[in-house]
Amino acid sequence: MQAISDALPGAELVRQGLADLDEGVESIESLLVLIGAPRLRRLGLDVPDTPYFPEDRLYDKLASLHGDGAHSKYNALIRTLVSFERAAECVSD
Repeated sequence: MQAISDALPGAELVRQGLADLDEGVESIESLLVLIGAPRLRRLGLDVPDTPYFPEDRLYDKLASLHGDGAHSKYNALIRTLVSFERAAECVSD
């Protein structure tokens, strides 16, 4: 997969996450991309390895921003990531 189609759900999040990773920025989007790294790599995206658990870092970042709402925000982001991955797999088949 070369370009990320705007038609894919969550394309903007994944695109921003990849850009942030390239720039060395730890953002919500870059952590989300790191969570999906194995599947995203199989789709042809260049996602680096990380020595830490991006799930924990993402949750901590969301908790600092959203307090008690972090859990629902985290789950929504993961659902968006999974939707992106599933849709991208259908396109690449």
